[in-house]
Amino acid sequence: MKAIVVIAGNELRRLFKSPLAWIILAVVQFLLAMFFYLLLSQFLQPAASGQSLTETVVTGMYQIAGVVMLLVSPLLTMRLITEERRLGTIKLLYSSPLSVTELVLGKYLGITSFYCLMLIMISLMPASLMFGTQLDMGQIAASLLGLLLLMCSFAAIGLFISAMTSQPTTAAISTFGVLFLLWIINAAGTNASEGTAAVFAYLSLLNHYNNLLDGVFNSADVIFYVMVSAFFIVLSIWRLDAERTYG
Repeated sequence: MKAIVVIAGNELRRLFKSPLAWIILAVVQFLLAMFFYLLLSQFLQPAASGQSLTETVVTGMYQIAGVVMLLVSPLLTMRLITEERRLGTIKLLYSSPLSVTELVLGKYLGITSFYCLMLIMISLMPASLMFGTQLDMGQIAASLLGLLLLMCSFAAIGLFISAMTSQPTTAAISTFGVLFLLWIINAAGTNASEGTAAVFAYLSLLNHYNNLLDGVFNSADVIFYVMVSAFFIVLSIWRLDAERTYG
């Protein structure tokens, strides 16, 4: 466990030493602040009377936040393993007493810690509304949980694809392609049979996220995201273990 924490700390420090991480933090915060202001202005219009502030502004912002995180996640995860290969430090890690599982979990913990920081910064905007009005805290809690689970899934998928290639650009493009496919896969079942449509709907990251945004806490949605994260973490461990064993 200590080794995992050390690797996570090193990964987090590496992120903050990179201008890219600071740029992403600034851009994400700026974009969401702009959308938050637009949603709030829309809510204050006379035509919006009777609408829920939580559903219109807070949930709307978290919906947009999910899309923004889909766009920036490939940039954050593309160097997780490829950077080690590029610098040649992957061989040092393989020859150390460190296990592949500890390496992967440490990398994953480091990037998810960065995501948690972004989640806190994002949540400061809807939290500011609490000083002037009543909010549906149950729906906000479900939305927070949904965005956290969504980001953890993004991190696991990006980690695996980073473990599959030695080029950060390739990892970023491939990660975006996989994330976008899993985001809209339910659309592929529109004209399919009922069973096929149900499978595509279940595999959609967006469907499960929308359920939590609506304030519907279903353990099946939480289990889905946990399974996705665990699946890609295990694949990352298998990939690096095979590379360590067979070179």
